Amino acid sequence: MDGLRWLLLLFGVLVVAGVYLHSRYQRTKTDEAASPPVNSDRVEPALGGQAHAGESTDDEPPSSLTAPDTDIEIGDAEQKIVTLRIVAKNQGAINGEELVLNLRGIGMRHGKFGIYHRYEGLDEDEVIFSAASLVEPGTFDLTTITKQEIPGISLFMVLPGPVDGAQAFDLMIATARALTQSLNAELVDESGSTLSIQRERYLREEIIQFQHNILVA
Repeated sequence: MDGLRWLLLLFGVLVVAGVYLHSRYQRTKTDEAASPPVNSDRVEPALGGQAHAGESTDDEPPSSLTAPDTDIEIGDAEQKIVTLRIVAKNQGAINGEELVLNLRGIGMRHGKFGIYHRYEGLDEDEVIFSAASLVEPGTFDLTTITKQEIPGISLFMVLPGPVDGAQAFDLMIATARALTQSLNAELVDESGSTLSIQRERYLREEIIQFQHNILVA
């Protein structure tokens, strides 16, 4: 099981990096549209080939979307990924239909990469946090969801995001606790340990410090 968990974590880092690159590409296009070009002969590098699973049946799903809490620096931009997990009690399983009904009930919507997202408003490029299955490849196949038994899900947020980081974390925590109660499951951190109040406070303080570091950089 340890080997499988580390494999999922490795795949997750790669996929979340893809999510980051896609969101950065979207922000780059917005910035370029708002600013006049300095030199019309200059060719800017572009990030291409970003998958939009759920928008086309030809897109390949991610290998996994379970990601550790970590800081990643790509080029001149830094990001932070914060992850929580909701797992079935006693190594059991959660009914897939019940799970997606609860996800929809708290305002999450099925979208990019075949997973669920909590958006800021109606803009599907403004993702506050996401939910992925702990079963490879991490996606939710809605055509077979009623027959699925899922051991749990991963909730993760990528910072900086569309809203204040601490506010986004508080919303993700509230969502996680509501799901945990309605599914009669357990809430754990990225390492699989029960999420204590102390650990929750520590994660929130890390987010605040991360945002402060970005502002003063």
